[in-house]
Amino acid sequence: MPTYRLDLSYDGTGFRGYARQQGQRTVQGELESAMSTFLGEIPETSVAGRTDAGVHARGQVVSFQVEGLDEGKLVRSLNAMLGGEIVIRRCARVDDGFNARFSAKARTYRYRLNASRVVDPLRRHDEWTVTTAIEPALLSAAVEHFVGEIDFTSFCRSVDGKSNVRRVQFARWEDAGDERQEFWVKANAFCHQMVRSLVGLSYDVARGHTPLAEVQQIIDRRDRSTMGTVAPPHGLTLWEVEY
Repeated sequence: MPTYRLDLSYDGTGFRGYARQQGQRTVQGELESAMSTFLGEIPETSVAGRTDAGVHARGQVVSFQVEGLDEGKLVRSLNAMLGGEIVIRRCARVDDGFNARFSAKARTYRYRLNASRVVDPLRRHDEWTVTTAIEPALLSAAVEHFVGEIDFTSFCRSVDGKSNVRRVQFARWEDAGDERQEFWVKANAFCHQMVRSLVGLSYDVARGHTPLAEVQQIIDRRDRSTMGTVAPPHGLTLWEVEY
Protein backbone atom coordinates (compact mmCIF):
# COMPACT_ATOMS: atom_id res chain seq x y z
CA MET A 1 0.00 0.00 0.00
CA PRO A 2 1.41 3.45 -0.88
CA THR A 3 2.86 5.60 1.92
CA TYR A 4 2.27 9.35 2.12
CA ARG A 5 3.85 12.17 4.07
CA LEU A 6 1.90 15.16 5.36
CA ASP A 7 3.80 18.33 6.35
CA LEU A 8 1.67 20.51 8.61
CA SER A 9 1.72 23.46 10.96
CA TYR A 10 -0.61 24.28 13.82
CA ASP A 11 -1.39 26.74 16.56
CA GLY A 12 -1.49 24.54 19.65
CA THR A 13 -3.36 27.04 21.84
CA GLY A 14 -6.75 25.37 21.55
CA PHE A 15 -5.59 21.76 21.75
CA ARG A 16 -4.73 19.32 24.53
CA GLY A 17 -1.60 18.38 22.65
CA TYR A 18 -1.08 16.38 19.49
CA ALA A 19 -2.02 12.86 20.57
CA ARG A 20 -5.63 11.71 20.59
CA GLN A 21 -7.26 11.70 24.06
CA GLN A 22 -10.73 10.58 24.97
CA GLY A 23 -13.01 13.57 25.51
CA GLN A 24 -10.28 16.11 24.64
CA ARG A 25 -9.74 18.27 21.57
CA THR A 26 -6.37 17.32 20.06
CA VAL A 27 -4.51 17.92 16.82
CA GLN A 28 -4.53 14.22 15.96
CA GLY A 29 -8.23 13.96 16.68
CA GLU A 30 -9.11 16.92 14.44
CA LEU A 31 -6.73 15.82 11.69
CA GLU A 32 -7.91 12.23 11.59
CA SER A 33 -11.56 13.29 11.73
CA ALA A 34 -11.03 15.44 8.64
CA MET A 35 -9.09 12.65 6.92
CA SER A 36 -11.91 10.23 7.68
CA THR A 37 -14.43 12.58 6.07
CA PHE A 38 -12.30 12.82 2.92
CA LEU A 39 -11.12 9.20 2.69
CA GLY A 40 -14.12 7.39 4.15
CA GLU A 41 -11.84 5.71 6.68
CA ILE A 42 -9.38 6.66 9.41
CA PRO A 43 -5.88 5.57 8.32
CA GLU A 44 -3.29 4.56 10.89
CA THR A 45 -0.96 7.54 11.26
CA SER A 46 2.51 8.11 12.71
CA VAL A 47 3.78 11.51 13.88
CA ALA A 48 7.31 12.90 14.19
CA GLY A 49 6.74 14.57 17.57
CA ARG A 50 3.85 14.25 20.02
CA THR A 51 3.68 17.85 21.21
CA ASP A 52 2.14 18.72 24.59
CA ALA A 53 -0.94 20.83 25.27
CA GLY A 54 -0.37 24.41 24.10
CA VAL A 55 2.77 23.63 22.10
CA HIS A 56 2.83 24.77 18.47
CA ALA A 57 4.34 23.28 15.32
CA ARG A 58 5.76 24.86 12.20
CA GLY A 59 7.23 21.68 10.71
CA GLN A 60 5.30 18.68 12.02
CA VAL A 61 5.27 15.51 9.90
CA VAL A 62 2.66 12.74 9.74
CA SER A 63 2.81 9.57 7.66
CA PHE A 64 0.03 7.15 6.66
CA GLN A 65 -0.85 4.54 4.06
CA VAL A 66 -3.85 4.58 1.74
CA GLU A 67 -4.78 3.49 -1.79
CA GLY A 68 -5.66 5.78 -4.66
CA LEU A 69 -4.97 9.19 -3.16
CA ASP A 70 -5.17 12.53 -4.99
CA GLU A 71 -2.60 14.47 -2.95
CA GLY A 72 -3.61 17.95 -4.12
CA LYS A 73 -7.29 17.35 -3.49
CA LEU A 74 -6.53 15.99 -0.04
CA VAL A 75 -4.57 19.13 0.90
CA ARG A 76 -7.32 21.45 -0.32
CA SER A 77 -10.08 19.49 1.39
CA LEU A 78 -8.31 19.12 4.72
CA ASN A 79 -7.40 22.80 4.87
CA ALA A 80 -11.01 23.74 4.14
CA MET A 81 -12.22 21.51 7.00
CA LEU A 82 -9.52 22.35 9.56
CA GLY A 83 -10.23 26.06 9.59
CA GLY A 84 -6.80 27.60 9.98
CA GLU A 85 -5.67 26.23 13.35
CA ILE A 86 -4.11 23.31 11.50
CA VAL A 87 -2.69 23.86 8.02
CA ILE A 88 -1.51 21.13 5.68
CA ARG A 89 1.49 22.51 3.82
CA ARG A 90 2.18 19.52 1.61
CA CYS A 91 1.20 15.92 0.89
CA ALA A 92 3.53 13.68 -1.08
CA ARG A 93 4.00 9.99 -1.75
CA VAL A 94 7.21 8.67 -0.19
CA ASP A 95 9.23 5.47 -0.26
CA ASP A 96 7.77 2.34 1.26
CA GLY A 97 9.01 1.96 4.82
CA PHE A 98 8.98 5.69 5.57
CA ASN A 99 7.63 6.40 9.05
CA ALA A 100 7.29 9.96 10.34
CA ARG A 101 8.50 8.98 13.80
CA PHE A 102 11.04 6.23 13.28
CA SER A 103 12.60 7.55 10.06
CA ALA A 104 13.37 10.96 11.60
CA LYS A 105 17.06 11.71 12.16
CA ALA A 106 16.68 14.96 14.13
CA ARG A 107 14.14 17.45 15.47
CA THR A 108 14.62 21.18 16.02
CA TYR A 109 12.60 23.21 18.52
CA ARG A 110 12.42 26.94 19.14
CA TYR A 111 11.39 28.56 22.42
CA ARG A 112 10.58 32.28 22.49
CA LEU A 113 11.08 34.30 25.69
CA ASN A 114 9.94 37.90 26.15
CA ALA A 115 12.25 39.57 28.66
CA SER A 116 10.59 42.99 28.47
CA ARG A 117 8.33 42.06 31.41
CA VAL A 118 5.36 43.48 29.47
CA VAL A 119 2.96 41.07 27.78
CA ASP A 120 2.45 41.69 24.07
CA PRO A 121 -1.22 40.87 23.39
CA LEU A 122 -0.42 39.97 19.78
CA ARG A 123 2.23 37.42 20.82
CA ARG A 124 0.89 36.18 24.12
CA HIS A 125 0.08 32.73 22.72
CA ASP A 126 3.57 31.96 21.40
CA GLU A 127 6.03 33.52 23.83
CA TRP A 128 6.68 33.40 27.56
CA THR A 129 6.78 36.84 29.17
CA VAL A 130 8.91 36.72 32.30
CA THR A 131 8.48 39.15 35.17
CA THR A 132 12.06 39.09 36.49
CA ALA A 133 15.08 40.81 34.95
CA ILE A 134 17.55 38.40 33.33
CA GLU A 135 21.15 38.43 32.15
CA PRO A 136 21.18 37.11 28.54
CA ALA A 137 24.84 36.10 28.72
CA LEU A 138 23.95 33.65 31.50
CA LEU A 139 21.23 32.07 29.36
CA SER A 140 23.89 31.20 26.80
CA ALA A 141 26.41 30.04 29.39
CA ALA A 142 23.89 27.66 30.95
CA VAL A 143 22.92 25.85 27.75
CA GLU A 144 26.53 25.13 26.78
CA HIS A 145 26.24 22.20 29.19
CA PHE A 146 23.42 20.60 27.18
CA VAL A 147 25.33 19.71 24.00
CA GLY A 148 26.45 16.14 23.40
CA GLU A 149 25.20 12.67 24.26
CA ILE A 150 23.77 13.16 27.74
CA ASP A 151 21.40 11.44 30.16
CA PHE A 152 18.65 14.04 30.56
CA THR A 153 16.78 12.28 33.36
CA SER A 154 16.88 15.46 35.47
CA PHE A 155 14.92 17.24 32.73
CA CYS A 156 12.31 14.67 31.69
CA ARG A 157 9.21 12.91 32.84
CA SER A 158 10.66 9.43 32.73
CA VAL A 159 8.97 6.31 31.37
CA ASP A 160 9.87 3.02 33.04
CA GLY A 161 12.23 0.95 30.94
CA LYS A 162 13.09 3.77 28.52
CA SER A 163 16.40 5.61 28.37
CA ASN A 164 16.60 9.39 28.71
CA VAL A 165 19.92 9.58 26.87
CA ARG A 166 19.66 11.97 23.94
CA ARG A 167 22.21 13.36 21.47
CA VAL A 168 21.94 17.16 21.30
CA GLN A 169 23.64 18.67 18.26
CA PHE A 170 23.24 22.30 19.28
CA ALA A 171 21.58 24.35 22.01
CA ARG A 172 21.82 28.13 21.90
CA TRP A 173 20.04 31.34 22.82
CA GLU A 174 19.82 34.11 20.21
CA ASP A 175 18.89 37.76 20.58
CA ALA A 176 15.65 38.23 18.60
CA GLY A 177 15.36 41.98 19.21
CA ASP A 178 12.75 43.92 21.21
CA GLU A 179 14.08 42.38 24.44
CA ARG A 180 13.27 38.89 23.20
CA GLN A 181 15.46 35.81 23.33
CA GLU A 182 14.97 32.62 21.32
CA PHE A 183 16.26 29.22 22.36
CA TRP A 184 17.12 26.84 19.52
CA VAL A 185 17.86 23.19 20.18
CA LYS A 186 18.38 20.24 17.85
CA ALA A 187 18.64 16.60 18.88
CA ASN A 188 18.01 13.12 17.56
CA ALA A 189 14.94 13.00 19.83
CA PHE A 190 13.50 14.59 22.97
CA CYS A 191 11.91 13.12 26.07
CA HIS A 192 8.77 14.52 27.69
CA GLN A 193 9.13 18.17 28.86
CA MET A 194 12.86 18.15 28.09
CA VAL A 195 12.99 21.40 26.10
CA ARG A 196 10.79 23.29 28.56
CA SER A 197 12.99 22.10 31.42
CA LEU A 198 16.18 23.21 29.66
CA VAL A 199 14.60 26.63 29.10
CA GLY A 200 13.46 26.77 32.72
CA LEU A 201 16.90 25.99 34.12
CA SER A 202 18.67 28.50 31.90
CA TYR A 203 16.08 31.10 32.94
CA ASP A 204 16.72 30.30 36.61
CA VAL A 205 20.44 30.84 36.03
CA ALA A 206 19.89 34.08 34.08
CA ARG A 207 17.67 35.57 36.83
CA GLY A 208 20.16 34.68 39.57
CA HIS A 209 18.07 31.93 41.16
CA THR A 210 20.43 29.04 40.32
CA PRO A 211 24.24 29.46 40.23
CA LEU A 212 25.79 28.67 36.86
CA ALA A 213 28.17 26.26 38.59
CA GLU A 214 25.21 24.06 39.60
CA VAL A 215 24.04 23.31 36.05
CA GLN A 216 26.42 20.41 35.51
CA GLN A 217 25.63 19.11 38.99
CA ILE A 218 21.91 19.03 38.16
CA ILE A 219 22.64 17.08 34.96
CA ASP A 220 24.86 14.61 36.82
CA ARG A 221 22.30 13.96 39.59
CA ARG A 222 19.82 12.44 37.12
CA ASP A 223 17.06 13.35 39.54
CA ARG A 224 13.93 15.06 38.23
CA SER A 225 13.03 16.28 41.72
CA THR A 226 16.04 18.64 41.71
CA MET A 227 14.65 20.65 38.78
CA GLY A 228 13.31 24.14 39.40
CA THR A 229 11.31 26.07 36.81
CA VAL A 230 9.67 24.32 33.86
CA ALA A 231 8.86 26.88 31.16
CA PRO A 232 5.19 27.06 30.11
CA PRO A 233 4.25 25.23 26.90
CA HIS A 234 2.96 28.13 24.80
CA GLY A 235 6.44 29.53 24.04
CA LEU A 236 7.51 26.28 22.37
CA THR A 237 7.34 25.41 18.67
CA LEU A 238 8.39 22.22 16.87
CA TRP A 239 10.30 23.95 14.10
CA GLU A 240 11.68 21.26 11.82
CA VAL A 241 12.10 17.50 11.42
CA GLU A 242 15.00 16.11 9.40
CA TYR A 243 15.01 12.80 7.52
